[in-house]
Amino acid sequence: MYILQYVHTLSRRFDQNLNLWAGSVLCLALRIYVGWQFFKAGLVKVSDWSATLSLFREEYMVPVIPPELAAWMGAGGELVLPVLLVVGIFTRPTALALFAVNAMAVISYPALFMLECPAAINAHFYWGILLLVLVSFGSGKFSVDAWLAKRGD
Repeated sequence: MYILQYVHTLSRRFDQNLNLWAGSVLCLALRIYVGWQFFKAGLVKVSDWSATLSLFREEYMVPVIPPELAAWMGAGGELVLPVLLVVGIFTRPTALALFAVNAMAVISYPALFMLECPAAINAHFYWGILLLVLVSFGSGKFSVDAWLAKRGD
């Protein structure tokens, strides 16, 4: 029993530093990756606004709000929220808001489930999971959130 306890203690020797530094690097990588995915989608929307409006009127089934407002909200969310996420300011609420944008994309475009290539819907599921990781763990040390928290202490 003593040997097991000793080996276990050795295996946890660097846990605190790994959690702090490796977790922060991982959170930064997640913020950049997911942020870039959404930002690209926003750029596509604003690059051809008439096509975007047409898609929101004819293909996307956004509930409750008019298609034009949904297009503005979708493009705005996909351009502003990723910047906040990558910089790491208001990370948890921003990741939660992007999770909602992602969920709305899946809900409002049922054709995603009917495509022969499951990668389209799977990408949305992956992004959702990564965003929930950021909601759960925050931005890490490499963020404006951490800098502001440090200044406030």
